[in-house]
Amino acid sequence: MKVYFPCSQCFCSTSEDMVVQKNYKGGESAGNFRLFSYNQLKAASDGFSSKNKVGEGGFGAVYKGQLNDGSVVAIKVLSVELESMRGEREFISEIAALADVQHENLVNLHGCCVEGAKRCLVYDYMENNSLAYQFLGCEQNRNSFDWTKRKNVSLGVAKALAYLHEEKNPHIVHRDIKASNVLLDQNFNPKVADFGLARLFQEGTSHISTRVAGTLGYLSPEYAVSGRLTRKSDVYSYGVLVLEMISGRSVVDFDMEHGEQFLVDKAWGMHNCNSLADLVDPLLLKGGDNDRLIAEAVRFMMVGLLCVQEVTKLRPRMSNVIKMLTGETSVEEVKISQPGFVADLMDVKIDKKKSQTF
Repeated sequence: MKVYFPCSQCFCSTSEDMVVQKNYKGGESAGNFRLFSYNQLKAASDGFSSKNKVGEGGFGAVYKGQLNDGSVVAIKVLSVELESMRGEREFISEIAALADVQHENLVNLHGCCVEGAKRCLVYDYMENNSLAYQFLGCEQNRNSFDWTKRKNVSLGVAKALAYLHEEKNPHIVHRDIKASNVLLDQNFNPKVADFGLARLFQEGTSHISTRVAGTLGYLSPEYAVSGRLTRKSDVYSYGVLVLEMISGRSVVDFDMEHGEQFLVDKAWGMHNCNSLADLVDPLLLKGGDNDRLIAEAVRFMMVGLLCVQEVTKLRPRMSNVIKMLTGETSVEEVKISQPGFVADLMDVKIDKKKSQTF
């Protein structure tokens, strides 16, 4: 796919609704990347009405919309505060990462809008919002996440990352894997989204040094401290997500007796005491073959712990993670070393922000 950058500050186009064909590996044409006008997207979302607002983050807001052809989409509108070089870089990063990818567990990017200072991205609409909204929002929602759904989400995200890390060239590192960046379609199938922080790795590149960005609790320690980004940084974040999915606990908890408790640290302690089974979300145990479920859930948590090991080279590749999750490769005999985690924001080499997401 061709995207033109006539100047460093903006995209320009002679047509407001130009269609650019996306050519995929093997010559398969999987769809069209469109340049939308701002008025088209405004009309589609009923004037970016609050009733159509489905999400909001540091980038701005996301609205549900319906295009003239009847298709329902999600429209991400870059916030005014991000009309800066940083905002522009994240906008470009998202297009560069998603415009030429095709995978069942990645959100599909339909196109964008570039009109003056206005920046919008148009995606498939996900009926069940995000994993954070559905799973972490309240206990009632979590109660509906049975083992089949949790396993499906864990495997789907792993497959998406294996595709980005190992099949795509240049490789893509997402840099912000977390529950709110995993969207769920009408059947609760996971779609990894929000590639505004993504970085492309040319063949033969082992790491790049960059400004630290991500979310506290999911950040790999070596990246947080040094800014040295590798594919194993995503592996770490994925491991945290798996522990979160199986335990039903927040990445960072607080109680009066113990203060801040990091899920990674708690899981490591329970693993050392051979009590990982006690960390399985009680809401999963509603009867049936609980022994089999617990054994499988513990295996998933062991894979999660392998992904968050402090020594980067010991973390598995995502293709090997998939084999361990599916039982193709045994995990029981694998030695798991101590995990790393960032317990103090002072350890993170970033410009201080008000949010945990930076």
